[in-house]
Amino acid sequence: MLADVAFDTPVRHSFSYRVPDGWTLAPGQRVRAPLRGAPRVGMVVAVRDGADPQLKPLARLVDSAPVLSAVQLELVRWIAVQSLSSLGSTCAALLPPPATGDPGEAGAIASNDPPPAPAKPELLIGAGREKRLLERLETAKGAALVITADVEAAAKWAQRLAKLDSGVSDDERMAAWRALRDGSVRLAAGTRSALLAALPPPATLALLDEHEAAHKPPGPPRMHSRDVALERAARESLALVMTSATPSVEAWWRAESGLLDMPAREPGPWPAVSIADTRGILRREPLTPPLARAIRETLAARRRVFLVISRLTSSLACDECGTVVRCGACAIAFAYSRAAARLVCRLCGASQPLPETCAACQGRRLTPFGWGAERVEHAVRRRFPDVRIARWDAEASRGARGEAQRAAAAAADVVIGTRGALRLFGPAALGLAAFVAPDQLLRAPDFRAAERTLALAWAAAERVAPDGALIIQSQNPGHYAFEAVARQNLTEFYRQELKFRGELGYPPFRRLAVVTVRAADSTETRRLADAVGAALRGARDLTVYPPVADRSERVRRIVAKGGAEMPGRLDEALSEFKAPTAGRGMIDVEVDPVEWPF
Repeated sequence: MLADVAFDTPVRHSFSYRVPDGWTLAPGQRVRAPLRGAPRVGMVVAVRDGADPQLKPLARLVDSAPVLSAVQLELVRWIAVQSLSSLGSTCAALLPPPATGDPGEAGAIASNDPPPAPAKPELLIGAGREKRLLERLETAKGAALVITADVEAAAKWAQRLAKLDSGVSDDERMAAWRALRDGSVRLAAGTRSALLAALPPPATLALLDEHEAAHKPPGPPRMHSRDVALERAARESLALVMTSATPSVEAWWRAESGLLDMPAREPGPWPAVSIADTRGILRREPLTPPLARAIRETLAARRRVFLVISRLTSSLACDECGTVVRCGACAIAFAYSRAAARLVCRLCGASQPLPETCAACQGRRLTPFGWGAERVEHAVRRRFPDVRIARWDAEASRGARGEAQRAAAAAADVVIGTRGALRLFGPAALGLAAFVAPDQLLRAPDFRAAERTLALAWAAAERVAPDGALIIQSQNPGHYAFEAVARQNLTEFYRQELKFRGELGYPPFRRLAVVTVRAADSTETRRLADAVGAALRGARDLTVYPPVADRSERVRRIVAKGGAEMPGRLDEALSEFKAPTAGRGMIDVEVDPVEWPF
């Protein structure tokens, strides 16, 4: 007997080994085998008859039974193809590490019965969505698996459910997988690494906050948990329920297309939302009179204040009319380089010198202006010297410094921070939330800028008590993202956003990929990027933009647009670069990026 084994390496193909006499082996089972002189854990992807004395034998079994069923192994193959990842790396990312000791009974669920017709996935929005989900899980028949965007959220759910993610030890994680499989645990929670946990039918798969970019963490396979969950539910006839306060544009489009059920909900309690027009002002003082007055009233009522800031200052806008300087072809904000004194489109590579006047109002005040946490804190202390103020730095949210920062924020009357600070507050915990200068979010050189602005503003509103207030200070007071929050009307936002995406061929209407090229020096990087770009332009059904260099000139990125078959087109076009060539450089491909990498 011979076995083909895939390892956690960038190499796409599997390796063949002899199966020792007396072994019972099947695809979906993990083994330990020699690779490049050292034993490595790999996944058996095929077993076939034959004998080849030149092949090395497998060393030992890691699992006494397959951890992936035939259906799941095919799902893993699909994930690897769609994300251009190796099969072995995909398995390693989505399975618990082997437990210590003897081979365990992790066991996949095998069934010869044809699966029932899959139910249509459901998307829960509106107030109380997680409560509705929990009630459904508690009354549903069979097992249920809840997938969260991060370990912290998984830990909260795991207080009442079994925990399957990487926040626990390998042995505990494997034990939870076994408990879910054999039915001794009916409800479990985890992050993306738990997506393939065995679920005895009938079963429910739940995905919390499907819009979150954290559902697509770095490393293979580069695929969003939403896409994996949708595919798994369809293949295994699982009931899939997703939640989101502000669904991704892709999910909303699926719902409008009849591919998802999205039950209508009456608007829940909502704070008073006001939008302050800051065009021509907000140059020397981050707090407008309405915001300063609202802070004073909130503090007098002994309630808490959260001031939201952003670090994004990479684009230009007119201080007089609020117009953002955008690429005429791509409609996303130009990236601003102070050193080069130029504007560059991070999608198509178009470049132009800094304009002297605003094209909309002819004003001459075009700046990348923004307010940092320190300047905002200074302004608050000057007006309210006796107030306890804490700054939240997302880069210092772990370890001893992170604990000290959390303690300071918990005791503060006013917290100043970026998006990450929102998790410090529960629903309706604030008396006032205010965006000091959210236009920096809209200026981001990303076609998802409006979607991300909506998500942040909506999340802030949900954390304000119904009798509290949300204030948005903006140079774009009429933007449809702000209007949607003020009116608590998601439908109008997605109508305009889908129109914008459709006209310019952005997801969900076309797929995107980013090809990153690195080499030893700028000259070699340019040469390799030009060769890669030429190869991509020769592929069918791809729109390929010119390479865009980073500041060091040693990294160049190429953006491509395509249809549903984009991964196959990319793989075929880049096949000539797969052969190892000394000094050639590195080529990295990400399909369907959710975080713009520039």
